[in-house]
Amino acid sequence: MKAVYYEGNKEFKVGACHPVAPGPGDVRLDVAYCGVCGTDIHIAHGAMDQRVPSPMVIGHEMSGTVAELGEGVVDFAVGDKVVVRPLDNRGEKAADRGYSHICQDLKFIGIDAPGAFQSSWTVPAFTVHKVPAEVDLKLAALVEPLAVACHDVRLGKVVSDELAFVLGGGPIGMLVALVARHAGARVVLSEISSYRLEFARKLGLEAFSPMETDLAAWAREQSGGSGADIVFEVSGAKPAAASMTDLLAIRGRIVVVAIYPQPVEINLFHFFWKELQMCGARVYEPEDYTKAIELIASGELPLEEMISQVEPLEKLPDVFNSLENNPESMKVLMDCRG
Repeated sequence: MKAVYYEGNKEFKVGACHPVAPGPGDVRLDVAYCGVCGTDIHIAHGAMDQRVPSPMVIGHEMSGTVAELGEGVVDFAVGDKVVVRPLDNRGEKAADRGYSHICQDLKFIGIDAPGAFQSSWTVPAFTVHKVPAEVDLKLAALVEPLAVACHDVRLGKVVSDELAFVLGGGPIGMLVALVARHAGARVVLSEISSYRLEFARKLGLEAFSPMETDLAAWAREQSGGSGADIVFEVSGAKPAAASMTDLLAIRGRIVVVAIYPQPVEINLFHFFWKELQMCGARVYEPEDYTKAIELIASGELPLEEMISQVEPLEKLPDVFNSLENNPESMKVLMDCRG
């Protein structure tokens, strides 16, 4: 069995996997696939060395099967197909007001604690979700990013026949667009990459470049002069953030999905003039995992198209190098089965 260890300073090493026997309340999993996430890429670039211990296995977008149960675990059986919701909220306090998924002392498994780029992974049982036996484990590895999209769309309160804009056509942006469309919205994706624009159109989405189309004017034209009902900002680009309020109709809504480490300019006059609303959306809650698993099991979303390639686990260092030169790739899965 194999594992890939991040050693700090942009260095990875392929080595042996050392299975950890599950303690009380834990589950040991045989990892099937683990997707490469944007956060993993940030770690690979050395941008999170102050947070990520080393050497350590990272990765969290996984699928697999139950291999061994710790004492007291009764909700799973050996062989069950599962995914992990990689949030350890055992540091939750009263001041967190019950929002355990974003509690102040939240530990993200795969960043703050060992992750899934290994053949065997031991995690707390409360993080594990069953997946129907008929679901392909490759698709199951998309549950974690799909749950992000389900959380975003749920917080955005998307309903049928709304006009929704998704700014940014990376993997999460594409998934947000697909989930919002499934909720009944007319979805428009804004993206500057010609590759991603074409990819979105192959998924049946309307997609435009803001460099070529006046999207605010287009939104008003398509809505009888009103504008969009909701905007999802997924790009993390300052020009996109600046454009959000122009796109929206009266009492339009903004969901901020992207991470902005520094303040950016937003037209607050539009918030006053149009009575706009804005909320942040961070990770997911258990119900979003339930919804993501249901969507994958239903086969109603073209999720197979999201998987760009599948590589053996030992190729992970090469994958990080290739993604640095080809950022337009959607989702790369690592086969962790050794």
